[in-house]
Amino acid sequence: MPWYLYHALKQLFPSGRFFSFFSLMSIMGVMLGVCVLIIVQSVMNGFGEGIRQRLTETQGDIRIRSNEVIYDWEDVLAKVLQQDMVVGASPFAEGVIMLQHENRPQFPFVRGIEPWAEDAVVPLEKFLTIGNLDSFDDDGVFLGEGLAYALQARPGATVEVFTPLMLEALKKDEVLLPREFEVLGFFRTGSPQVDGNTMITTLRVMQELYGLDDGVHGIVLKLRPGANAYDVGVDLEREILRPGLEAVSWLESNQDFLFVIEQEKRVISFIIIFIILVASFSIAIALMMAVIRKTREIGLLVAMGARPHQVAYSFCFQGFVIGLVGTAMGILMALVCLHYRRAILSAYANLTNTQVNFLGQYDVYEIPVHYLASDFTTVTVFALVISTLAGLLPALRAARLKPADALRSE
Repeated sequence: MPWYLYHALKQLFPSGRFFSFFSLMSIMGVMLGVCVLIIVQSVMNGFGEGIRQRLTETQGDIRIRSNEVIYDWEDVLAKVLQQDMVVGASPFAEGVIMLQHENRPQFPFVRGIEPWAEDAVVPLEKFLTIGNLDSFDDDGVFLGEGLAYALQARPGATVEVFTPLMLEALKKDEVLLPREFEVLGFFRTGSPQVDGNTMITTLRVMQELYGLDDGVHGIVLKLRPGANAYDVGVDLEREILRPGLEAVSWLESNQDFLFVIEQEKRVISFIIIFIILVASFSIAIALMMAVIRKTREIGLLVAMGARPHQVAYSFCFQGFVIGLVGTAMGILMALVCLHYRRAILSAYANLTNTQVNFLGQYDVYEIPVHYLASDFTTVTVFALVISTLAGLLPALRAARLKPADALRSE
């Protein structure tokens, strides 16, 4: 081992102590900065990944839609199912209705599906918490758990549906009575917004409620794992679909929302980076103090033949070691905190006597975590570079000391 590296380690690990006090403070600063940065990035990745998964599960990979009602949907369905990348397709009709149960009105989003085809695209059976698809018919509906709670409707209850057709009938002095349905069960997708504002009926019922005859509003597609939804959509529009139909991927449908999530991660990470920058100042101060305290020692080293760049390497290496140890401890601390995140969050809620209600805004019920190797690599490299550069100024000062001046100062 070169003498200047040994000298650096001797400065960091004095005899009889694991770390010098100033080095320990610097390491803790790097550790906290890295820990917070890893936690923020992993949690934001978890939010993004969870949202993407729920979007594809509840909306499908691609939606074929038009500005008008699609009446030739059976021909379109047959063509898209012949494509290699398409593993499932299902027609749908959707809209907003007024739903009432015991004088409790709600205005949910209603979706009409074909049960025989929908399960190949959206795992509805997986989402059901009460009830099953075997009993699904034109006289029954499934409610999201949040919607059912708002209506105080239990399985077997009767709900009334009011549609826009009733307003059209009133204009013609006609009266249409509300349609009654039995609540067959509840579903929970994992998205509070969907679960609190969605009702599912059969496609035939939705066609009657909206006066679509045999038409539908669109076709939802499920692609093979690994397929690029945007590229497949472009190919379908160019080769398969007639003019007036468009294939919109889930990325295009939710690009604004996904962009906001990505920007939140970048902005928060940018803010947290300043913690590491503050830690770098503590490293610089600690090493500068070491230079001042060790002025005579540095002078003796130079007088014995040490070259200025070797003295500089010694102090830069100290900054590198501080960054390396602090980064390793920060990553370990972040992994521990994320592993016990539920207990930590519960303890915080109990300590402050509050409830954590912000999770529903991100369409999740708990704090998610998703680790990316690129985040760990970026944080590690950034922390090491900043820590090493923090030792540059003390290193340059030490390298410029002349033996006579250094010895005279003592």
